[in-house]
Amino acid sequence: MQKHITSQPAIVDISSELLAPVEVAPLDSGVVGAFTELAVRQLLREGEASNTLRSYRSALRYWASWFALRYHAALALPVSSAVVLQFIVDHAERFTEEGLKTDLPAVIDHALVDRGFKAHVGAPALSTVLHRISVLSKVHQLQSLPNPTQEPVVRELLAKTRRAYAKRGAVPQKKPALTKEPLEALLATCDGSLRGLRDRALVLFAWASGGRRRSEVTAATIKNLVRQLNGDYIYSMGHSKTNQDGGSHAAIAKPVGGRAAQALDAWLAASKIKEGAVFRRIRRGDVLGDALSPAAVRDIIKARCASAGLAQDFSAHSIRSGFVTEAGRRNVPLADAMAMTGHASTSAILGYFRQGQLSNSLTARLLDSPPAKELPLK
Repeated sequence: MQKHITSQPAIVDISSELLAPVEVAPLDSGVVGAFTELAVRQLLREGEASNTLRSYRSALRYWASWFALRYHAALALPVSSAVVLQFIVDHAERFTEEGLKTDLPAVIDHALVDRGFKAHVGAPALSTVLHRISVLSKVHQLQSLPNPTQEPVVRELLAKTRRAYAKRGAVPQKKPALTKEPLEALLATCDGSLRGLRDRALVLFAWASGGRRRSEVTAATIKNLVRQLNGDYIYSMGHSKTNQDGGSHAAIAKPVGGRAAQALDAWLAASKIKEGAVFRRIRRGDVLGDALSPAAVRDIIKARCASAGLAQDFSAHSIRSGFVTEAGRRNVPLADAMAMTGHASTSAILGYFRQGQLSNSLTARLLDSPPAKELPLK
C-alpha cells in the first residue's frame, strides 16, 4: 500500500518568485559557520563594556598562567571540575593548625608575581577568586561546552567558602562614600584655572546628576546636554550600565541643576566647547585634547582628594555611593534616589542608603537623647 506524504505548510507563505535562489552558496541551517561564529563573537565583544572586556582578558590570562605552572600544559577547554576545585583551594584561604593557608606552592606564587600575573604574593581577595571563576564559566557558556563551575561539588565548595569568609569577618571592603562634607573639601581645591574649572564641573556633574559612573561621565557630550529655561541642564544618557541597549525612556534623563549647572556653565564658557565630549584632557598651554578616559576620571578624583588632605581612600565610585548615602541622610525617598542613580533593584543601593539614614537616626544616639517626659497618672 503506497504511503502519501503530506508536506508541512511553511511558517510564512512567500511566493515562489521571492524564494528563487541567488548566486550565493546555501547555508546549513543546523550549523553555525566559521564566518557567522566570528561575527557573533565580534557583536558580543562590541556589546560588552570596555572595562568588562579588560577584566575578562586579565582573568583568562591568569587562568592560563596558573594552569601552565600547575599542570605543565596549555589551558584547553572544557576545563574539568577537578581543575576548578584545585584553583579554589589554591587561592581561597582556610583555617588549619598553622593558621590561614592555601594550597598554592610558594614557588608558583612568586613566579606568578615575577611574570606580572599577580600584584603580590599571598591569597587574593575572595571577590577576585569568584570573578575569575565566573569568567571561566562565561567562556564555557559562550562556547556551549560542559560547564565545570556548575557541577554540584564546585557549587557546594564555593557556597561554603563564601560562608567561611563571612564567619571570620573577611567581608569585601567598600570604598568610602564621598558625602557632602568631604565633597566640599575636594571642591575647595578647584581654583579658577582651566583645569580647576574642568575638575569642579566634572565632580559636581557626576555627583549631582545621581552619582554617575566614570564611563558615563566620559560619555557626556554637548549633543546630549540640553539647557533649560531656568538655567539647569537635562543630560540624556544614551548608554549606561543599567541601560545597556541604549533605549529611549524617561529614566535616561538626569537633571543637572544648581551649583552643578553653574560649574558646567563656567567650564563650557572657558573651554569654548561647542560640540563633542564635555570633559576633555588639558595639555600644556591649556590646549584641549580628546575626551577623558574613565581611568583619567579616577585619577582626577584621587588627586583632588589628596590635595584636600582627605585621609580616606576615596575613588571614583565614592561619588556614586556618596550621592546615595547623602540621599539617605537627607531622608530622600528611596524611589527618588533610585530614579536619579538608575539602579534597577534595591539590592545594590540599599546598603549605602540605609547607612545614610541610620547616621542621623535617633536610634544611633539613644544614650544622648533625653527620655520623653512621663505624664502623671490621674
